[in-house]
Amino acid sequence: MYTPDEISRALDRVLPFVQKPARYTGGEYNSVVKPWADTRYRLALVFPDVYDLGMSNLGLTVLYDIVNRQPDMLAERAYTPWVDMLAAMRREDIPLYALESRRPLREFDVLGFSLPYEQLYTNVLTTLALVGIPLRAADRYEDPPLILAGGSACLNPEPMHAFFDAFFIGEGEDAITEIVRTWTDARRAGLSRVDALHRLAEINGIYVPSFYQVSYLEDGRIAERVLDIRYWTSGHSQYPIPNTITKRIVPTLPPPPTKFIVPFIDIVHNRAAIEIQRGCTRGCRFCQAGMVFRPVRERPLDEVLAAVDAVVAQTGFEEISFLSLSSSDYREIEALVRQVVARHGGDKLSVGLPSLRIESFSIDLMEALAGGRRRSGFTFAPEAATDRLRDVINKPIATEALLETARQVYGRGWPTIKLYFMIGHPTQTLEDVQAIVDLAHRVKRIGYETLGKKSNVRVGVSTLVPKPHTPFQWLPMADEATIRAQIGLLERGLRGPGLNFNWNNPRETLLEAALSRGDRRLSDVIQRAWELGAGFDGWGDQFNDAAWTRAFADLNLDPDWYARRERAIDEVLPWDHISVGVSKKYLLREYRRALAGEATGDCREQCYACGILTHFREERRAVADDAWGCPPARDRVTTD
Repeated sequence: MYTPDEISRALDRVLPFVQKPARYTGGEYNSVVKPWADTRYRLALVFPDVYDLGMSNLGLTVLYDIVNRQPDMLAERAYTPWVDMLAAMRREDIPLYALESRRPLREFDVLGFSLPYEQLYTNVLTTLALVGIPLRAADRYEDPPLILAGGSACLNPEPMHAFFDAFFIGEGEDAITEIVRTWTDARRAGLSRVDALHRLAEINGIYVPSFYQVSYLEDGRIAERVLDIRYWTSGHSQYPIPNTITKRIVPTLPPPPTKFIVPFIDIVHNRAAIEIQRGCTRGCRFCQAGMVFRPVRERPLDEVLAAVDAVVAQTGFEEISFLSLSSSDYREIEALVRQVVARHGGDKLSVGLPSLRIESFSIDLMEALAGGRRRSGFTFAPEAATDRLRDVINKPIATEALLETARQVYGRGWPTIKLYFMIGHPTQTLEDVQAIVDLAHRVKRIGYETLGKKSNVRVGVSTLVPKPHTPFQWLPMADEATIRAQIGLLERGLRGPGLNFNWNNPRETLLEAALSRGDRRLSDVIQRAWELGAGFDGWGDQFNDAAWTRAFADLNLDPDWYARRERAIDEVLPWDHISVGVSKKYLLREYRRALAGEATGDCREQCYACGILTHFREERRAVADDAWGCPPARDRVTTD
């Protein structure tokens, strides 16, 4: 086992020969180093991708702050080394270590992986191999730390079930210390690994996949998911193992972190971020985040303003982003912008407001924040280019409203408008795709008439992946021929001065769809693809389509079967045992309304009985009546 000093000496040998060595040194301003021997509970937070991305992950920043505020706990960080450092560590036999202490990750009690998206799966295996522990949970016996995962990709944990001891479903602010303490105390009390997992399974939101078995029909669909009788009746636990794992939520958002770690190098989002609101009431049917992060909870204005002051004082960051799925829906957004400008307008502080709605109010907000500067453009996501199709996806924005917004953007001197669309929507036709071209040209024409040649339009197009826990979860993804035909139409139509077009690789999208909609059998595919060289699958220049194609073939499985097969309403879905609080009855109702082209209103105005208030009735009682962005009691529907 390497000591921290031995790892430091090994790094002295290899770091001069890799890109961005500061990714691997630690020691950044505001990083927390605690005395190892005097700290009882030890957590390593792992982001299975390169440092530049992981350092921009707000979720890990929040957990890092919460754990390190506990006097008897420490949290340190680790990231998957980039390919050059990965080769050097393998060559020199350097184990993956935590940046703060340079201790091998194997020495920690818990390794907590963040899994925000599916393209990180093979990097998990790379990371586990570098840690020096068995890839599969079934092969770990008494010594290794708990291998835990959390994040949006865990909402269907089955494709990665073989590699994690446990998954945490939901929001971890209140749970992370409970998880680390429970596991560590159980193991140090002499409990076996299985007994400690039983203790862990008693925590709300924890899913231990080894406690369940899955059987399949002859056609490959799931027959049933049952508790493994070996663990259920062996007397390990005084409480029954749940059949359904319900996500955990925090009824009131805790104070945000403000003492952000300041990296030595540029990262993807080199800024501080403050979450002003969690959840969304708009109900876009393609949007997994909008469904799974319900209910809406806002941070008080005074708390956000105090956080801005603290971030400026403690970090020196010159940019702060106010995060929300729909920033314009934050009830105090106008007052927030006005007061931030009043307090920090002279500090040259840049403030970002992502996820603005297409309306003049959004332009007014950005104008106030910009202070007359025109350094960047506006980003809007209509997702579809016809009013009809926007009703299908439940994002009803009138085309004329979008064009009027474009006039105001260009009329105030902003040179760039970025428009994001999807292809592959249900009921979408080539005419709907052509409408993207036509709309982009109309926006370009407005820009040219207002600003001349310095105006431009950037169009980004992705392909719909029907995600779990959304109304579209039963739909097939569009076939590759259709996708390529639509991309070809767009590529031909979106050429010329002032237009820029980019799109996603259909093969990468197929992999995302198969992994997000897959079952337990995909664990073997993921491991086989990794053995064949797959890794950093979210990076276009690293994506190894040949490895994935062969891996599926070697296991006699078909990615199209997972991605492009319509699911029957009564089919057992791989993620049915995971509940996000939104009922299947509501999702099915929204699915049928989508196919009928019927929009559903904002649930701030009227409750549509999605199930959140029923699932979390106890948590709801603990907060003020208007704290969750739900309508008054008299306007609520209670049929669910």
